[in-house]
Amino acid sequence: MIKIEHLKKEYPNVTPLKDVNVEIRDGDVISVIGPSGTGKSTLLRCINQMEKPTAGRVWVDGEEITDPKCDINRVRRKMGMVFQSFNLFGHLTVIENIMLSPVDLLGKSRQEAYDDGMRLLRMVGLAEKALNYPDELSGGQKQRIAIARTLAMDPDIILLDEPTSALDPTMVGEVQAVIRELAKTGKTMMIVTHEMNFARAISNRVFYMDEGGIYEDGTPEQIFEHPQRENTRRFIRKLKVLELQIEGRDFDFPGMAGEIQNYCSRNQIPPRLASRIQLALEEAVQTLLPGMSIPRMQASCEYSEASESASWTIEYSGPELSPGAERNELAYQVLQGITGEMHHTYDVGAEYPNRLTLTLKTD
Repeated sequence: MIKIEHLKKEYPNVTPLKDVNVEIRDGDVISVIGPSGTGKSTLLRCINQMEKPTAGRVWVDGEEITDPKCDINRVRRKMGMVFQSFNLFGHLTVIENIMLSPVDLLGKSRQEAYDDGMRLLRMVGLAEKALNYPDELSGGQKQRIAIARTLAMDPDIILLDEPTSALDPTMVGEVQAVIRELAKTGKTMMIVTHEMNFARAISNRVFYMDEGGIYEDGTPEQIFEHPQRENTRRFIRKLKVLELQIEGRDFDFPGMAGEIQNYCSRNQIPPRLASRIQLALEEAVQTLLPGMSIPRMQASCEYSEASESASWTIEYSGPELSPGAERNELAYQVLQGITGEMHHTYDVGAEYPNRLTLTLKTD
């Protein structure tokens, strides 16, 4: 088991890990996902002490590896690390790469290391490459060799840091297939990956990392189907968000229109949908303003890359006020024409008690 308490890692200009607290059970297969720069790789490097944490404590099988008295080289023999960049020795053959650490660190005989290395090469489908050198292999083959080399130390824990990110897309599948088989062996695994379908298929737990820690931890079904927290939901659904504030009747509406146009252009939103995004907010504001004494609104647009769909959520102050109740009939008709769904709720205790959700048509 791995136990982490109040783990922090800071660099001169950034603090990717602010406060990580988690327990990883024996046999867990955990996919670590999240936006770039949220500390995913740093977490793995802190677990095997390739990076020294700024603060906090890490235990592996009850032994505190952040204790200065800990023999970290001995503990590391329980942990294998697979990198993006393969890190094979170019002057050694494939089988020599795999044999090196078992002979030097575990004291195995060369024959024993050779036999075990060939077994592992057969497992990853590359026994015929045993006498080749790394520069004679494809990227996918190199990564499979790197995995076999890690397994040669028979680790209890395997850490994989974006193992397919440096590969040509045509080679990703062969490496993923090896990792899928490895996940069935009962070893504890943590895999940093940007491949969401792979993460969903291979894991029993998923860590979504954001805001300096493990922002959400759950089963693949929970994370991918029913995320509980907002940043997770936006990431999983590939949502691009624009947030606007509207204060008073003299608000800079041309400036707001420019912000929406830039948002649509930046996210390559299809022109027809971009036009509806712009028009929907304009017409919603026009139909609501006559009923508001002091206009105060916050509007949030969400565009999903996955489904090429968009919606507005508009929250606003004042007494209960739905779009259809007001005088600007033309604006309301236009709004009805471009929305698939329009839903209004009122929560008397909220700062913005009115909430209007507009789901835009995509046809």
